Amino acid sequence: MSPKPSLGETTPRADAPTPIWALLPLRVFLGGTFLYAGLSKILDTDYLDPTSPLGVHAQMLHAAATSPIGPLVSFAAEHPTVIGLVIAIGEVAVGLGTLLGLFTRIAALGGFLLALSFFFTVSWTTRPYYFGADIVFAAAWTPLLVAGDAGLFSTTARLRAAIRRRRPPNHAPDDVERRILLWGGLITATAAAFGGSVIALTHRTTTNPKPSRPGDPGTNSQAVIAAVSAVAVGSSTSFTTPNGSAAYLLRPSTDTFMAFLATCTHQGCPVTAAGSGFRCPCHGSTFDGNGQVTGGPATKPLTNVPVRVVDGQVTTA
Repeated sequence: MSPKPSLGETTPRADAPTPIWALLPLRVFLGGTFLYAGLSKILDTDYLDPTSPLGVHAQMLHAAATSPIGPLVSFAAEHPTVIGLVIAIGEVAVGLGTLLGLFTRIAALGGFLLALSFFFTVSWTTRPYYFGADIVFAAAWTPLLVAGDAGLFSTTARLRAAIRRRRPPNHAPDDVERRILLWGGLITATAAAFGGSVIALTHRTTTNPKPSRPGDPGTNSQAVIAAVSAVAVGSSTSFTTPNGSAAYLLRPSTDTFMAFLATCTHQGCPVTAAGSGFRCPCHGSTFDGNGQVTGGPATKPLTNVPVRVVDGQVTTA
């Protein structure tokens, strides 16, 4: 039988039993994914913008209508900045804790709860359920929730070993755990402070230059989208509607223009141009050049934006 690693072991040994190694790929994937997701939110200028159709506020309002915890989501939507920061910083903390082996079981619990909350909101109406990634992420966190980091590449194990080496032989075990908690909290606070600094710097450099959006002037307001000559036949261009929504203008033929909101009708994620149609990066729904669904889980076509040509300019109708 292979010997068990000591509690202070921080690097894998060649004779380490296979079950200890088995969780390492999952740990790297989950930790890296959640760290990337949190940083992506922090660095996204639309994420905390309450007027943006791509922001967390708009996503929560959309999810509240179908979520089984709709009242709770609606309450969260009243505090989008606070809740948005909690989600983003929480993902960063979960990712760092998992990758560094710092309170791994606690990090796994946080990752499980975040994934479960996303399942009950963003992915709740996905059919069949296995098309949604959030339920898979929630299940994937359970092995780390049960087993932790098994002492491999573990900051917690390194702290425990260092503290024990410096303490007298007859010291109280509780004292070691208190010091681990203290040092672990210091590392976590440092990471949180770094994340907060990034957020502050990001908003400082992006908030002021951003032009103010007009208030909602109504659906009948007209706005110039582009010159007819600027849109080639068979191409598309993005624009913003008078009420601030992202949209796409298409020119399928010489005399035909059409436009659609750049919002997936499945869960409200922003769609992107893909070939002659559109694709939702969140759950994979696809739409053709007429806005019709060509691949689920979306079941409704993209929302049409009426347009017309006036004096060589394409405008909203």
